[in-house]
Amino acid sequence: MFDPWDAMLSRLDDAATLVALDPDIHAMLRVPTRVLEVAVPVRMDDGRVEVFTGWRVHHNTTRGPGKGGIRFHPAVDAREVIALAAGMTFKCAVADLPFGGAKGGVRCDPGLLSLGELERLTRRYTWEISPLLGPERDIPAPDVNTDGRVMAWLMDTLSMIRDSALPDSVTGKPLSVGGTRAHAGATSTGVLVCARAAFRDLGLEMAGSRAVIQGFGKVGGPLGFLLASAGMRVVAVSDVGGAVHNAAGLDMAELSSWASGHGSVVGFPVADPIAEHDMWALDAELAVPAALDGAITGDVASTLGAKVLVEAANGPTTPEADLVLAERGVHVVPDILANSGGVTASYFEWAQGRQGFAWEEGVFSTRLRSFMDNAYTAVSARASALGVPMRQAAFVVALERVADAIAARGLFP
Repeated sequence: MFDPWDAMLSRLDDAATLVALDPDIHAMLRVPTRVLEVAVPVRMDDGRVEVFTGWRVHHNTTRGPGKGGIRFHPAVDAREVIALAAGMTFKCAVADLPFGGAKGGVRCDPGLLSLGELERLTRRYTWEISPLLGPERDIPAPDVNTDGRVMAWLMDTLSMIRDSALPDSVTGKPLSVGGTRAHAGATSTGVLVCARAAFRDLGLEMAGSRAVIQGFGKVGGPLGFLLASAGMRVVAVSDVGGAVHNAAGLDMAELSSWASGHGSVVGFPVADPIAEHDMWALDAELAVPAALDGAITGDVASTLGAKVLVEAANGPTTPEADLVLAERGVHVVPDILANSGGVTASYFEWAQGRQGFAWEEGVFSTRLRSFMDNAYTAVSARASALGVPMRQAAFVVALERVADAIAARGLFP
């Protein structure tokens, strides 16, 4: 069974060996700085109290305050949140952002909650983890099954607790309370930048190439439009309901409209149903996992039809699958690089909140592309120098930057 924390430790250990990481720093990074588990009692609409379990984890905050999303999902557990927090440590380092790694989650099924129950759960969870939060300590953002509305409730609750306006305490907020227009599609934009760079490195043309996307939510959905705009044919898409396929290319606008109205891409009339495992095996130039972790297993990797895999989700590929993909020559752009557009946009929003001055959208977009290009270039250069796949190179770049910060600050006391 896939264990995300074991997978993260495996990749950390591998990169530590490559760079001969100081064993003391290695030992520190193998253990999260703090793990807070909280009970989240919520008064349900029928009057009873249901107690959920939530977590907020700081993996390492040497480079700056913790940064990481909050997810609401029935499968959330402590090891997953710890692994995701560690991923944020390394992702922020790859993007060269002044943040450490944090993550949070509540084990629940938000689809079964009313709007009032969801708000009460968010506010109680915020209350329970509030000792860890703040603009200079830990800045949450949206993640799986959370959005700007949830972030606004979180910010409002923390502001009430601290008796202070705290627009820089959370990112991914609505525009009306200090959010930014470009934040919503930033992860998808970063994935596109990385896909373009990977195609350029391999001498492939995006125009006319084929793509498959797992996940059609707030990352996979916008990404479908971006890939189509770049001239690609998105030939298959899946979501929690199932997958659909059209060899001529799916119309993203029509598919999005169908999914919005029916709750899933399943049943889209201008496509054929296809099993998700078979979807991965389709002939394509690009595959993008944009759902949950552990999707690309060894079995999937052995039949993957794409030449390039760009990870829009966090932790979608197992270590076993990594070995298979490397043997087959699939070019993998890892999650800690490929989906760092979201946290980079969060950095911009946090900076704007602290400045009290919003950047123009053009400035935001230009800087986002610049950060992503710089991150890809640094990782690609390290991969070439070491003769290793991009994932190992990304972890090497991240470890070197985090280790430099730990060595510079020293150990207290």
